[in-house]
Amino acid sequence: MIKNWSAAAYVRVLHTLRLFNRKTFLMYHYRSLLLLLFCTVSCKFGLAQTDHQWGSWSILTVQLPSTTAHKWGGYAEAQLRTDAVFSRFQYYEYKAGVSYSISKNFTGLLGAGRYITYDADNLGAGPLTKETRLWEQLVINQYLDRLKFEHRYRAEQRWLSSGYRNRFRYRLSMAIPLNKPKVEPNTAYISLYDEVFLNNRAPHFERNRLMAGMGYQFTKNIGAQLGWVNQYNYTTASSGSKNNLVVTLIYTLDRDDNQERMPATVD
Repeated sequence: MIKNWSAAAYVRVLHTLRLFNRKTFLMYHYRSLLLLLFCTVSCKFGLAQTDHQWGSWSILTVQLPSTTAHKWGGYAEAQLRTDAVFSRFQYYEYKAGVSYSISKNFTGLLGAGRYITYDADNLGAGPLTKETRLWEQLVINQYLDRLKFEHRYRAEQRWLSSGYRNRFRYRLSMAIPLNKPKVEPNTAYISLYDEVFLNNRAPHFERNRLMAGMGYQFTKNIGAQLGWVNQYNYTTASSGSKNNLVVTLIYTLDRDDNQERMPATVD
């Protein structure tokens, strides 16, 4: 029976096998990466819980993207942070912003938020610091095949318990879809970023934040990320860093367009 196959039939079979092998390869590798990340983080937690070397950030973001067809957009976000992994609460923030699409890959945003920090050992004493913040932001996107880059520039005006400060931030983010050419429903991806924090007072450098993680876009509206963030803080009196497990849930309000977007969190 096989002898009666046409050349076209053989070509179709070989093409199907190649597609199957490619999908199997990609599925295997992104699942392996997820497993490796989970095992690495779990081992770190086991070693670090006694001295709180690891903390955790829980983030919920709701966003209405700005696009070329729908210029105006916005977002709202809430965060909880703990001194140990999901224990020893010490910080929360909530914020929102209005965005405007300048062009396909350029977006401006005006935002405001409230930030409260506690002593994890003495919550009853009340907040250590309270902050109200305004900021202006420009985001530039670059799409190089599967590599998706985002450049974010932000200027902040900060009213803290101790007085007024300015701060300037630059973040370079990258997303790499694993099983599809772009991030769309049912897409797994790698998420990376590094952010530098500067101020207008000596020594000017204030903080660096490095993140690596995995994300999954379940539907057009719902996505999630699990990652590691190392935050290094510097002052003239002291300096140090802390590792954090970051769990993020992102809900995107629907827009009737197919414009590609970065899956990075807004914060």
